[in-house]
Amino acid sequence: MLIETLSTFPHMYDSVMGESMMKRAQEKGILEFRAHDLRHWTHDRHRTTDDDPYGGGAGLVMKCEPIFEAVEEILGPTEVGRQGGAGRSNRASSAANETAQWAVSPSEDCPSELECPAPPAAGESPQRRSKIVFLAPQGRTFDDGYAAELAAEDHLLFICGHYEGIDERVYTLADHVISLGDYVLTSGELASMVVIDAVVRKLPGVLGAQMGPIDESFTSGLLEYPQYTRPANFRGMEVPPVLLSGNHAAVARWRREQSLARTAESRPDLLAAFEAAGHLTKADRAFLDSRMQ
Repeated sequence: MLIETLSTFPHMYDSVMGESMMKRAQEKGILEFRAHDLRHWTHDRHRTTDDDPYGGGAGLVMKCEPIFEAVEEILGPTEVGRQGGAGRSNRASSAANETAQWAVSPSEDCPSELECPAPPAAGESPQRRSKIVFLAPQGRTFDDGYAAELAAEDHLLFICGHYEGIDERVYTLADHVISLGDYVLTSGELASMVVIDAVVRKLPGVLGAQMGPIDESFTSGLLEYPQYTRPANFRGMEVPPVLLSGNHAAVARWRREQSLARTAESRPDLLAAFEAAGHLTKADRAFLDSRMQ
C-alpha cells in the first residue's frame, strides 16, 4: 500500500511513521509512506497556504490553489480533472515524488491533455487506484469497519486541514471525508495519524501474531477480554486461575464471557448491535442473564 499525506507540517509524521509497527511495515515492503509539504506548491515569498475568509469571521482558511496544484502533481492532472467527490470515476494513480513534474503531449491517439492519462512512475503499475481522504467534522465517523475498507485500497492520499478550515471547493476532490468524533483537534495531521495507524495494522503481514487483529476489540463486535502476563501474583493481585489451568476450552469460554461482561458494562450499544446481528449464542445469553440476577 502507498499512503501519502499533504499538509503544512509534514515533519509531524517523522516519529509516528519512524517507530514501531509503522516503521516495520515499511521495512517489510508492505507500506510505502510519503509526507508532502503543501508549501512546495505556493508561489509567494511567504509561502502562504491560507487567507482571510470571505464574509469575515475569525481564523484563516486554507487556499484552493496550492492544494489543487499539489494533487495534480502528485496524482497527475487528469486525476484532478475527474473531480466530483464520490461521483468521480476511479482514477488510475501515478503517485509521484515531491519533485516530479507530469508532462502529457497531445498525439493522434491522445488528442488533448485532459484525455491523456498521466504516465506512471518508474516501475509502478498503471492500474493502481488512488483515493483522496479528508479529515473533517462533517465526515463519516471512523470505526474499525471503516479502517478495514480503507485497508483494501492500493493508494491513499490524506489532505490535512489546519487553521479555521479548508476552502469548500477543495472537497470536490474527496473520495472519503472522515470524522474521528465530536471534538476538535489542532490539525488534520493528528487525525490522519490515527486513521493511518488503524488502517496499516490491518494489512497482511504487519502484525506479528496472525490472530492479532482478529482478537482485538471491535473486530469481533465485542470489547476484548482482559490480558495478563507474568508474574502470576503481583502485590496480592492474582491472575485468574483458569488462565493457568492449561484447559484451552475453559480459557476460551472465560475469555468469551469476559468480553461479553466488559461490553455489557462499558458499551451496551455494541452488545445490542452484536445481538441484533444474531451473534449471541444460547450460552452467551444464559451468561448475561445470570449476571442480572
